[in-house]
Amino acid sequence: MMDSASMTVAGALEGLRNKRFSSVELTRSVLDAIAAKDGELNAYLTVDAEGALRQAEAADAARANGADAPLLGVPIAVKDLINVAGQPCTCASKILQGYVSPYDATVIARLRAAGAVFLGRTNMDEFAMGSSTENSAFKVTRNPHDTTRVPGGSSGGSAAAVAGGEAVAALGTDTGGSIRQPASFCGCVGLKPSYGRVSRYGVTAYASSLDQVGPMTRTVEDAALLMQELAGVDPHDGTTQEIPVPDYRKAMRGGLKGLKIGLPKEYYIEGTDPEVMRAVRESVDRCAAAGAEIVEVSLPHTEYAVGVYYILATAEASANLARFDGVRYGHRTEKPEGVFELYAKSRAEGFGLEVKRRIILGTYVLSSGYYDAYYGRAQKVRTLIRGDFEKAFGQCDVLMTPVAPTAAYRIGEASDDPLKMYLGDIFTVPANLAGLCGFSLPCGKTAGGLPIGLQILGAPFSEPTLFRAAAGFEDLQR
Repeated sequence: MMDSASMTVAGALEGLRNKRFSSVELTRSVLDAIAAKDGELNAYLTVDAEGALRQAEAADAARANGADAPLLGVPIAVKDLINVAGQPCTCASKILQGYVSPYDATVIARLRAAGAVFLGRTNMDEFAMGSSTENSAFKVTRNPHDTTRVPGGSSGGSAAAVAGGEAVAALGTDTGGSIRQPASFCGCVGLKPSYGRVSRYGVTAYASSLDQVGPMTRTVEDAALLMQELAGVDPHDGTTQEIPVPDYRKAMRGGLKGLKIGLPKEYYIEGTDPEVMRAVRESVDRCAAAGAEIVEVSLPHTEYAVGVYYILATAEASANLARFDGVRYGHRTEKPEGVFELYAKSRAEGFGLEVKRRIILGTYVLSSGYYDAYYGRAQKVRTLIRGDFEKAFGQCDVLMTPVAPTAAYRIGEASDDPLKMYLGDIFTVPANLAGLCGFSLPCGKTAGGLPIGLQILGAPFSEPTLFRAAAGFEDLQR
C-alpha cells in the first residue's frame, strides 16, 4: 500500500524505478490527499490536477522507454511567486489576480528537465512579506500539527503541503527566514542555499539582494536530491556564481565526529521559549556525544540585524514592486482619471496592508534627506554583520541555533502586532544579510506536540559541510 503522506523523494524514486507504482498512481494519491485535506489546511491556492496527471503520464512513458531522469515522476508543489508556464503566479496578491505565467523560472526549467511533476501553487504571505501566511489576499493556511496555529511564513503553504502529506516535496523562497521558519513550525526540513547558489530568474522579487529559492522536504537526503538540480550558474541571473556544483548526497557522509560546531552566544538569549531552548541545547549535547567539538562564538552585531533587514528589504521591495502599476498586467482600476490616478488606485486596490506598510517604509528610507541616515547606514552595518560571521567561521565549521524564539503561535496572535512578528525573525535574518546557507531540521516537540526546529548555518557556498552536519544530526534522530 502506497503511503504518499510520508513518501520521501528518495522513496518515490526507488518505487518508481522498481515499478512498485507509477508516477500516475503516485500523483493521483497525492491529489487525493489534497482533495481530502486541503479544505482545512489551505496549503494550495490552485491545484493543476489535469496538468499534473498529464506530466505524470509523460514521465511514465519516458521511463518505459528507458529514461531515468533524476526526479522523473516525482510530484512537487511550487510557492506562488515562482513562474511556471501556463500556471497562475499571483504572489498571493489581488494585484496579480488573473495573471498566467508565459514562461518557466530557471529553477522550474531545471526541475522540469529532471522529470519533476508540478502539482500547483502553494499559499504564501503576499509578495513573501510576512512570517505566518496570514497576509495572503486569498486564504489563511493552517498548521497540519494544530489547525488553530499558523504554519509560519512566508512559505507556509509549501511547509504545510509537505508536512500535511499534500506534496512529496515543495519549493519555497527565503528572504529573511521564509523557508527555515515555516519548516520549523511544521516539522519538515527546509534549506536556504547560499546567496548566488540558485538562480532567481523568474522568481518574483521581494528583496533582490536577500532572496533565495530552496527545497522543503521530509529528509536531508531529499533536500540534496532537489539541490543537485536547482544549483548552478545561470546567465539570466548575474548574481549566480560560477562555482562547481558538488555532489550533495556524497557530502552527507562523514558524520558529526570531528566537526566544530559554534554556538553564538547572542542566539542563546532570554525571551526564547524554554521548551525551544531546551530542545536545541539537547540537540547540541547529542552532537557533542557523537564526537562533534562544541565552541562558543560571538556575533556582536546580531542585535542590529532585524533593524538592518527591515530597512534594506523594504527599500528593495519599494523599488521592485513599483512595476505593479496597472499598466501592463495584473489589477487595473476602472476608469481612472489620468495616469496618477491609474497608478494610485490600482495599487491601493491591489496591495494588502502589510505590503503597503513595507512599500511606504522602503520609500521613506530611500527618500531624499533620509537615504544616508537609514539605507546607507544599514548597508554599513550589514558589512559588520557579514564580518562577524566570517570571524566565527574561522573558529568553527557550522553554527547551531534555534530557528525561531517560539513554536507555532495561534492564528491571529501576532497579526495585529507587526513589530512582534518582525522580532520573531531575529535568528533567521542575519543569514540572509550575510549570504549564508542554512538548514532548519526537526529537533523535538513541545509538550503540546508542536514541532521545534534546529538551525544549522554554514559559510557562503559551504553546502557540502552543511549537508554533512545536517545528515549527521538527522541520523541521531532515528
